[in-house]
Amino acid sequence: MFSKRDLKRLIIPLIFEQILAVLMGMADTVMVASCSEAAVSGVSLIDGINVLLLQLFAALATGGSVVVSQYLGKKDFINAKNSSKQLVFATLFISLLISFACITFRIQIIQLIFGNLDLEVFESAKIYFLITAIGYPFISVFNAGAALFRAIGNAKLSLKCSLMMNATNVVGNAILIYGFNMGVAGAAIATTSSMVLGSVIMLYNLIKQQTAVQIDTITHYRPNFKIIEKIFIIGIPSGLENGMFHVGKLLTAGLIASFGTVAITANAVGNNLSNLACIPEMAIGLAMITVVGRCIGAKEFEQARYYTKYLMKIAFISMVGLNLVMILLLKPILGIYSLSVPTTELALQIMTMYCIGAMFFVVPAFGLPNALRAAGDVKFTMTVSIIVMWACRIGLSYLFSLTFGLGLIGVWLAMIIDWLFRSIFFYARYRGKAWLTKGLV
Repeated sequence: MFSKRDLKRLIIPLIFEQILAVLMGMADTVMVASCSEAAVSGVSLIDGINVLLLQLFAALATGGSVVVSQYLGKKDFINAKNSSKQLVFATLFISLLISFACITFRIQIIQLIFGNLDLEVFESAKIYFLITAIGYPFISVFNAGAALFRAIGNAKLSLKCSLMMNATNVVGNAILIYGFNMGVAGAAIATTSSMVLGSVIMLYNLIKQQTAVQIDTITHYRPNFKIIEKIFIIGIPSGLENGMFHVGKLLTAGLIASFGTVAITANAVGNNLSNLACIPEMAIGLAMITVVGRCIGAKEFEQARYYTKYLMKIAFISMVGLNLVMILLLKPILGIYSLSVPTTELALQIMTMYCIGAMFFVVPAFGLPNALRAAGDVKFTMTVSIIVMWACRIGLSYLFSLTFGLGLIGVWLAMIIDWLFRSIFFYARYRGKAWLTKGLV
C-alpha cells in the first residue's frame, strides 16, 4: 500500500518538524535562562503541566487521525471528511473548557502539584501559566489539523506551519526578553502568539484545500455523536495513557522540586535535550499511525505487521546513531545553557543515562504502541502504560531518590526501567494477532 517514496514523503518532513520543534524549544530555554535559573525553573514546572494538556489534545487528534486513516483505507471519503470536521470542533470545545479552568485556578494548581516553591520560582510559574493557558484552544486546532493532513500523507504542511510558528516564537522571545526586558512574561506571550498563528494557518488550509479531510464550512456545525464516539474510543484511552504518563512526570517534578533549584534546572535542561534524543522515534511513531491505520482500514493485516516492523527497524537504527553522537557532544551542548557548574555536572549525568537507555528501549516503548493504537488496540496500551508508570516511574523514583539517596539520578533511572517493562509488554502484544482485530470502521 505504501512505496518507499510514499514513506519518505511522510517521514522526512516529520523528522524535520521534530528537529525544528526541539531546536526552537532549546532556543526558548536558553533565552529564558538569560533571565535567571529561577525563571528557567518556573517555566519548566509549568511546561510540565502544558505538556500534559497538549498531550491530551494530541491524543484526541490521534483518535481523529486513526478514524480518518481507516476510512481512507476503506475508500469511504464522505465519512473521512465528516470525521475531520467532528475532530476539529470536539477538540476546540474541550480545550476551551480546560483553558478556562487553568486560568481560573492556576494558583491552586501550582500549589497542589509543586507545593511550596521559592517565591521567585512561584512568581515565574504563575505568570507563565496564565499567558500560555490562553493558547490551549489554538494549539488544539493546530494539532487536529496537522494530524488530519498526516492522515492523507501530507506532512509538509505541518512542517511549514511549524517553521513559521517557531520563527515567531524565537523572534518574539528575542524582542520581548532582550529588547523589552519582559522576562518570563515575554517568553509566554511569544509562545502563545505562535500558537495563534499556527491555528489560523491550519484552519485556513483545512477549509480551502480540496482534500479528503477538507472542512466545507466552520458554520452550521452539528455534532455527529457516532463519529465523535469513534474518535473518543481512540482519543480517550490515549489521552488517559498520555495523561497518566505526564501526571507521573508532574508527581516526580514535585519530588524533584524538593531537591532544590540545581536539580529543578538540571531536570528542565534534561527534559529539553531528551526531546532531541528521541526525534527519530517521535517522527516515525507519527508516521506509523497513518500507515498502519490505512492498512487496517483496508483489511490488509499482513501489510500492517510488515510496515510496523519496517518502520521500527528504521527508528532503531536512527536512534542508536543519534544518541551515540549526543553522548559525544553533551558537554558542548550543555555549555550553551549558561548553567552553574553543579547544574551542568548533574545534567551531564542524567543525559548520559538517558541516551544509553533511549538507544535500546524508546522505540519499542513509545513507537511500537502507536501501531497498536492505529489498529484500535488502545485499551491494552493504556492499561500497560498506566500500571507500569505507577509501579516504575513513580514508585521506583521515590525508592531510588529518597530511600537510596540517589536524588535526581534516581528519578531518571526509574524512568529507564519504566521503558524496559513497556517494551516487553508491547513487543509481546505485537507478536500476537489480537491487535489486528480491533478496527473501528
